[in-house]
Amino acid sequence: MELVENTLPADLDTVLDRPLFCFFATASPDGYPRISPLWYLWEDECIWIIADTIEKSYTTRVERTPETAAAIVDFDPTSGRVYHVGMRGRSTIEPLDDARATRLLRRYLGPNREEWDDRFASLDPERWGLIRFEPESVVARDQSFSPSL
Repeated sequence: MELVENTLPADLDTVLDRPLFCFFATASPDGYPRISPLWYLWEDECIWIIADTIEKSYTTRVERTPETAAAIVDFDPTSGRVYHVGMRGRSTIEPLDDARATRLLRRYLGPNREEWDDRFASLDPERWGLIRFEPESVVARDQSFSPSL
């Protein structure tokens, strides 16, 4: 992974460890890009995304064109914080790893699986997998501003 630029005042891993949205970009067969806002886990220098392999089209797009991109933005209008991390790389569809999926979901749903939304409490490995996005290049920028709110 090549870190092309990093102006963040915080460690890159610290920013990516926050439960933010990953805007995941794939290529469509018609030539137009598609972006999906998704939950993610930053682990082993990869972004991991839970993937519905039956009902969502982004898994088919990844299989067809593995060259993908991701953007994560940490934005707080009251403090003026804007941290942007943009990545380009390649993705693969991996079998569901329940331990990794649980670590991912805990970031967003909390530690008690019994309290999770039913859609996420028990993932069927026949339907669900993981997208493994391995960044080849990363640009991390502090684009913060003086807030007026």
